[in-house]
Amino acid sequence: MVAIKNTRRNKLVIERFIKRMMDVALSSIILLAISPLLVMIALLILLLDGKPIFFRQKRVGQFEQEYTMWKFRSMTNRHHLNKPRYTWNDHVPEDFVFKSASGDRVTPIGRILRKYSLDELPQFVHVLFGQMSIVGPRPEVPEITKFYNESQRRRLRVKPGITGFAQVNGRSSISHGEKIQFDNQYVDKQTFGMDVRIILKTVLVVVSGKGSY
Repeated sequence: MVAIKNTRRNKLVIERFIKRMMDVALSSIILLAISPLLVMIALLILLLDGKPIFFRQKRVGQFEQEYTMWKFRSMTNRHHLNKPRYTWNDHVPEDFVFKSASGDRVTPIGRILRKYSLDELPQFVHVLFGQMSIVGPRPEVPEITKFYNESQRRRLRVKPGITGFAQVNGRSSISHGEKIQFDNQYVDKQTFGMDVRIILKTVLVVVSGKGSY
C-alpha cells in the first residue's frame, strides 16, 4: 500500500512539473510572438477610448490565494467600477449564470476583444509568474467564491487557467452548476494529454467566436 501511494505521489509530482514546464515554455513563446499585437491593442484602446488601457481585478487562485488579474479594458470606465452584490446563503446557486455587460457598457473595440478573447491575452504574464496556468478553471472573483460550498471549493485546488474544460464545453453560455461540474472533472482527471486537447479545442472555439459574451 505504501509503495502504491508513493508511486501515485511521484506520478502527481511529475505531472505537475511537466505542466509547469509547459506553462513557462508556451507562455514565453506566446508573449514573444504576440508582443506586436499587445502593443497594437493597447494603442487602439488608448486612441479610441482613452485610459486606462488595462482592467485590474482581484481574483481567487489556487488554495484560495487572491491575486490581481490584468485584462485589456473592454468596458466604459464608469461601468468597471460597478460591482454586483450577491446575497446567497450557503452556496452559489446551480442555475446562476453570470450576466456580462450589456451592449451599451462595452466599448466598440471591447466587443471585438471579447468575441475572440483578446482581452485575456495579458494573463499569459500571470502564467509565466506562476499565478495561473494555461489550462485550469477560470479564476473567480472573491465576491462569488466566499459563498462556495465544499463541492464548489474543490475547483480552487488547482491553479486557475486562461482556458479550461468548462470553456471548451460551453464557454460563457453554461450555468454555474455546469461550470463547477466541468471544473471538478478537470481537477479529478487532469493529465498532460487532457491539457493538450483542451488547448487545441480552445483554438477552434476562440476562432469561431462561439459562446463569447
